[in-house]
Amino acid sequence: MDPITIIGCEGKGGVYLLRLRIAEPLAVAFGRFRQGQPQPLPAGEMVYVGSALGGLAARLLHHATRTHGRPPQPIRTTMLAEFPALGLAGANLRPPTGKKLHWHVDYLLDETAVTLTHVILLRTPARLEVPLGRWLGAQPETAVIAPGLGARDVRGSTHLLRIAAPESWWQALPARFQAGLDTGDF
Repeated sequence: MDPITIIGCEGKGGVYLLRLRIAEPLAVAFGRFRQGQPQPLPAGEMVYVGSALGGLAARLLHHATRTHGRPPQPIRTTMLAEFPALGLAGANLRPPTGKKLHWHVDYLLDETAVTLTHVILLRTPARLEVPLGRWLGAQPETAVIAPGLGARDVRGSTHLLRIAAPESWWQALPARFQAGLDTGDF
């Protein structure tokens, strides 16, 4: 599976899913979430749903960059090479410098035991983050880590989920998302 999958071909904005692999159990404080108390996370895979209707390239490069001189996520090199070719950014695309942790997922991605392994981009002007997050949360392969985690701007939603699924589940996601976009089921 390529590290970047794109659904839709128009525009620079849309919704994205990040496939994350946690190499070892962690306890991560997600900013002010739950008063800054570290949340236990098991080793394994997770998915995060986000949106960047104003521009996917800059947001994803932000997520793929770590703070304080830590090495970036390995996928960042692929993003820098492919995003201009895919029409998501200009040829002068550069990674951010002096990253600040802003979104809940940034705190997780800043950990060196966490690897961003795959990105699925849905190029669409539609605001699909919440329905897509709810759809994912209803799948039998997903589990909520903590209600509200990953969706501080959307009360009652959770956009960071634990996944227990075979590789075939991940490989089928793009077709399922395309079908959902085609039928308006998200």
